[in-house]
Amino acid sequence: MAVQEPQVRRRAGLTGWINRQIAKPGFQNFASALPFGRGMARRDGAEIFDLLQGFVASQVLGALVETGILRALLDGPRSAEALGFRHDVPADRMDQLLRAGAALGLLKQRRDGAYALARKGAAILGVPGLDNMIRHNAEFYADMADPMALLRGERDTRLARFWPYVFGVEGEVAPEVADRYSTLMAESQVLVARDTLKMLPIKGAQTVMDVGGGSGVFLSEVLRRNRAARGILFDLPEVMPQAESRLTQLGLRERIEMRGGSFRDGPLPEGADTICLIRVLYDHADDTVSDLLRKVFVALPLGGRLIVSEPMSGGDVPERAGDVYFAFYTMAMGTGRVRSQARIAEMCRGAGFENLVMPRPIRPFITTALSCRKPG
Repeated sequence: MAVQEPQVRRRAGLTGWINRQIAKPGFQNFASALPFGRGMARRDGAEIFDLLQGFVASQVLGALVETGILRALLDGPRSAEALGFRHDVPADRMDQLLRAGAALGLLKQRRDGAYALARKGAAILGVPGLDNMIRHNAEFYADMADPMALLRGERDTRLARFWPYVFGVEGEVAPEVADRYSTLMAESQVLVARDTLKMLPIKGAQTVMDVGGGSGVFLSEVLRRNRAARGILFDLPEVMPQAESRLTQLGLRERIEMRGGSFRDGPLPEGADTICLIRVLYDHADDTVSDLLRKVFVALPLGGRLIVSEPMSGGDVPERAGDVYFAFYTMAMGTGRVRSQARIAEMCRGAGFENLVMPRPIRPFITTALSCRKPG
């Protein structure tokens, strides 16, 4: 290690010198005049501007979803005048919103001046729960209005008020809060479930327990693929009514045991040979996660399997979804944090698990997953 340190310092010094040259306006002018530098400068400039306009673009998307304009265009093209009248917005300003939507690839402007839905815009409506997640982001954006205040922990956040279950609040969770939580989680977990089960198929499992399983979206996907398997749904008692209704509608209620409770308050139910933690660990601090993993280990039989699936950090190679969006989202929640696949694997080993399997994620912005087993 001592032999490598001078080399590391030299490389860091060289990198620093190069960056200082690039940061000089004169160098930028020089580079843009060269054939090979012109393309690089153009690409860098365009990518930097995309970062700069990112918030405006997301707000345009939010306006198109919140007003229902995207959904209205499913019925056919509309003019700026018609949409402006409907939403009490001057026609010229509505036209600007629609042009922005077209520039972002969400809409298409026709020769007659009307606007139609583009493929990307239609895809937003076709992804389960995506339009509601876009609406929900207004809470997150409010917390990101002053990122340094968020980083310093100087003020309460709106996401912390939206997700009170995370903090183990005293007393019952208000029904309307539990309903909001369950609905948003149910909608967003459909794609998570599908990607997870492609990466880590659950074959041969007899009883699968979903801890923090909400209204049973993930568990229902498991049981559809495993006709002989049974399930245990474990979550807060306030969540159970919505889960009961949903699973009854799907015809799966008789195959699932409903267990209301909190993993903070005691041991987990036993009887499952596979336990799933889907979008659970990143809600919590390290000590809570370590305690939960130990409880999972105790609840599983010898050879039992644990599956973890959630957005994760890129670890040594930072990744845009995990290390930008979800990192700050969980920070705004107050106790959560994204962890890399390697870090979660390390925590699983610390709880006693072995035989780690860490597949390459299909879509990191949806989820990353890993599995492990209790020795025996």
